[in-house]
Amino acid sequence: MSFIFQIGSDASRERLDKLIEERLKPGANKKDIDKRIWDLFGETWSVMFTDLSGFSRQVAEFGIIHFLQIIFESQVIIVPCIDRYDGIMLKMEGDSMMLLFRRPEKALACAIAMQKASKEYNIGKEKTEQMLLCIGLGYGMMLRIGDNDIFGAEVNAASKLGEDIADAWEILITENFKNAITDTSYTFEKIEEIPPGAKSAYKLIYEI
Repeated sequence: MSFIFQIGSDASRERLDKLIEERLKPGANKKDIDKRIWDLFGETWSVMFTDLSGFSRQVAEFGIIHFLQIIFESQVIIVPCIDRYDGIMLKMEGDSMMLLFRRPEKALACAIAMQKASKEYNIGKEKTEQMLLCIGLGYGMMLRIGDNDIFGAEVNAASKLGEDIADAWEILITENFKNAITDTSYTFEKIEEIPPGAKSAYKLIYEI
């Protein structure tokens, strides 16, 4: 079965590469090719990026074994939350995860569950052993290429929010993501820094 999945993923990348090659040819109808690409690969998703606050500093201070330990433990804590809320993990690079969710409500509920699980994990741990999670969320049309990659403005914005702008315990979201949430019980606060690809961004006000 995994062999079949691999073929599907490679076939998507190969098809995209061929269309990009056509787009590069002199006189190519780029508008038509772009439409074909979006027709083939365009999908609406909620995208999440996670990051661990202060991680690079800890690696420099405590070494690679400490790095591997935190990575392992973060997977143990976070992956059950992803499964519970029907998320799909596309990538894990270092201390960062890239995830997809069909429904923004499930993505937001998962983000809160991750933060709660991290807080419980930290009880009794020394500061150097604690998991300090940062999360960024986006929502909208994006290009999904098999199970390997996603591209789009909301992807870039969510990545910036989760990996660069968010502090420990923060859940930051794009304006598109906020507008897609129908549950009025959530409270959001607008933030000053706007990531490229988003019109504005917000912080979820919540308690853990």
